[in-house]
Amino acid sequence: MRSDPSFQHTDALRVSVLSEALPYIQRFSGRRVVVKYGGAAMVKAELRDAVYRDLVLLASVGVQPVVVHGGGPEINDWLGRLNIAPEFRDGLRVTTPETMDVVEMVLVGRVNKHIVNGINTVGGRAVGLCGSDGSLVRARPYGEGAHGLVGEVQAVNPEVLFPLLDAGYIPVISSVAADRDGQAHNINADTVAGELAAALQAEKLILLTDTAGILRDREDPGSLIRQVSLGGARQLIAEGVVNGGMTPKTECCIRAIAQGVGAAHIIDGRVPHALLLEVFTDAGIGTMVVGSDRLLQP
Repeated sequence: MRSDPSFQHTDALRVSVLSEALPYIQRFSGRRVVVKYGGAAMVKAELRDAVYRDLVLLASVGVQPVVVHGGGPEINDWLGRLNIAPEFRDGLRVTTPETMDVVEMVLVGRVNKHIVNGINTVGGRAVGLCGSDGSLVRARPYGEGAHGLVGEVQAVNPEVLFPLLDAGYIPVISSVAADRDGQAHNINADTVAGELAAALQAEKLILLTDTAGILRDREDPGSLIRQVSLGGARQLIAEGVVNGGMTPKTECCIRAIAQGVGAAHIIDGRVPHALLLEVFTDAGIGTMVVGSDRLLQP
């Protein structure tokens, strides 16, 4: 028998949270959610565990999560071990054939399986894939080829994912894909996540980042823009409010929404259980980009 009032307060708070989550669980059950996993949430053990548990909970209540991941820091670590100097041009990793071998080894053989094992350890059922599996993603060289084997998405064929999702598995996809000649390319994981979300007609695209979201003033965390329309997001880029590394993430969200994704979210993966806070609470935690017809009133 518990007599301590603090227990009653805690229990009431938990029930309130569950009650708030219920309509979202009902709404999103059976819907697909694509999560771009990266940043601090991949590095810190407590954050990794929170993400894995969030994904398993989403799957347990009927949501169909799909994970897309990168792994830049670990690629750099292994390049250093092999005495291969990393090179970047225009913010992109110059990917020589030698570097591509390391990228494949790290993303497909190590990072991907670590994520799969982590999800499985907390009770999920994850399956690891890369863009080449089942011709899920077809790559083409980026630009004029000045960045080596850096690719962009030419086409997405999500058919290999449907039986996995229908059976309750969580696909975990690394952003390596082959071109029509079978040559592997390194593709930006945000781009893969956005194009995959569009091909799946996902309810949500969620980008886990190391920022709170889109800030009107980068020096003021209180200036977080909680929701913005497609046109509004384009305007923020034109005005320079969105700049630097946030620009390609915002453009990824814009492209996904324009292709039919219900909503795109840029959220702070440094906050434990950020996924659940964004999907299952009224306030959310980051910036939501939507079509004008779905813009919520403040």
